[in-house]
Amino acid sequence: MILYGYVIMSNHVHLIIQSSDGKLSDLIRDFKKFTAKNILESIQNEPESRREWMLERFKKATETHSRNKEYQFWQYGNHAVEIYSIDFMWSKLDYIHMNPVRAGIVEKASYYKYSSASNYVNGKGVITVELVDNLVVDVLKPNSFLNYEKY
Repeated sequence: MILYGYVIMSNHVHLIIQSSDGKLSDLIRDFKKFTAKNILESIQNEPESRREWMLERFKKATETHSRNKEYQFWQYGNHAVEIYSIDFMWSKLDYIHMNPVRAGIVEKASYYKYSSASNYVNGKGVITVELVDNLVVDVLKPNSFLNYEKY
């Protein structure tokens, strides 16, 4: 998996990824399986005050899908969009990075710990990403995470 950008919100995740072997659907399936297994194990085995409440919700989600027997962590499906140009890539990076700002969680996108915005603005982040070359800044879009960081 080549990771170009991400934002982890409380109720959803945005990823800009590429499959190194061209099998994106397999990559997403394996990512969901791996993360669900590990997160559920952590909830069950680590001290967590909301353990019962969360496990009840994940169990209830299996009622509408027969595939998972015990817990359903991820929703079925995804909203994959093919990145077809560098301009579109920067548009999508800008959109996902501004999620925590639009939600009122942080003032600047790079302040949000669970985002790759700081990778692009400060050169480092919690998770290493493959930085996109050929920076495209739309000067007519003042709320762009890149423009916003400079103020």
